[in-house]
Amino acid sequence: MLDSKQIASLVETVSKVLPQGFGELPEQAQKNFKASLSRAFEKMDLVSREEFDIQTAVLAKTRQKLEALEAKVDALENNE
Repeated sequence: MLDSKQIASLVETVSKVLPQGFGELPEQAQKNFKASLSRAFEKMDLVSREEFDIQTAVLAKTRQKLEALEAKVDALENNE
């Protein structure tokens, strides 16, 4: 899930790309925009980059263990 700093950064980025005059959103509009983004991201059930990287490492380690076990099984089957 995105944290509040990431959402604030996204709001700032969006504010910069809006046409001149819209880039300086009133404080209340920024709060509403942040809240809307937070709700939208919660519905998407996103994970943070850190969580994604951790799961990628776990998957790689599991894959290595599986390949090692497959090699052992093949070796045991060939010895019979």
